[in-house]
Amino acid sequence: MSHTPTPPASEEPLGALVHRLSEQIPELVRSELRLAQTELAEKGKRAGIGAGMFGAAGLLALFGAATLVATAVLALDLVLPAWAAALIVAAVLLAAAGLVALRGKKEIQTATPAAPERAIAGVKEDVAVVKGQH
Repeated sequence: MSHTPTPPASEEPLGALVHRLSEQIPELVRSELRLAQTELAEKGKRAGIGAGMFGAAGLLALFGAATLVATAVLALDLVLPAWAAALIVAAVLLAAAGLVALRGKKEIQTATPAAPERAIAGVKEDVAVVKGQH
């Protein structure tokens, strides 16, 4: 492709402008699609991390509930030390579940909405330029 100096737009014939535009539009569309793909991959990764953290929170809550059940059994069987220790472990597990759930919620909020916002904004700007509004 030879690079000849391009005359100012006001001096360039309409046919040449249309020809240049038809050559540039496919590359513009490809670059916007690449941006959209990258943006969606980033958001998908964040959503996956958040979902994994919710899963971990559920598992920790399950362990906490199981420990509370063991605590109740031990509290009825013995009156002191064993159930007190089990109660402390259950409280720690449930607190950890709460912290992981809050972090997972934050990750999912960061990933939404799933639309590729930067790519959409770029396409809107490109359309405005082509229409001569920008």
